[in-house]
Amino acid sequence: MDKPVIYADLNISRNAGLESSSPPSLPQNVCQGPPWHKFALKLCCAGIILLALTVIGLSVSVIFLRQKSTEKSSMDVQENRKETTERPVLLKCPTNWQLIGDKCLLFYDTYKPWNDSLADCFTKESRLLLIQDQEELSLIQNRIDKEAIMFWIGLNFTLPEKNWKWINGSFLNSNMLQITGDAKENSCVYITRTKITSEDCATENKWICQKELKPVKNKVCSAT
Repeated sequence: MDKPVIYADLNISRNAGLESSSPPSLPQNVCQGPPWHKFALKLCCAGIILLALTVIGLSVSVIFLRQKSTEKSSMDVQENRKETTERPVLLKCPTNWQLIGDKCLLFYDTYKPWNDSLADCFTKESRLLLIQDQEELSLIQNRIDKEAIMFWIGLNFTLPEKNWKWINGSFLNSNMLQITGDAKENSCVYITRTKITSEDCATENKWICQKELKPVKNKVCSAT
């Protein structure tokens, strides 16, 4: 007798084999590592950024310093060129003026009262002679040829001070110059080769004008 045949339904999932063959998933925090790793990574990144900023700052500083150095070198070259084209020399006295000490003096051969002599010096951008000390007085007197020649200087007697006063406003130091003659109103001073004397300002004498000696720039044309 034949045995009965039994049929059974098998429900096998398509992914059953795949799921059984794939390894089990790892926990979520296994690959993240300890917290100090994150801190070290952030610190390293911050160090790299700081280093980059430092390098950039140094580069800018170097460029700035080079530019300044170039500008300074250019200015130095210009100054050197200027110095080579402008040589300092002493002012030469005008024609007919004599160099005595640090002044240019003009000895007049004509005769005028003291006030007219004062005005004449002013028109020539100068003034009547002011004597600084005994040494300068000796230098000037040695240029006077004859004893009888009298030259007005910028010194007169003033009221109400009742004192000898230079035309620049300062008073005479009695220890520097010894004046012979009257000390009274309308008295002015002249010098000769050997003495200093007062006389009425209306008297006509020769006179001496002075200019200060100052350094000037003498420009020299440079070849281009």
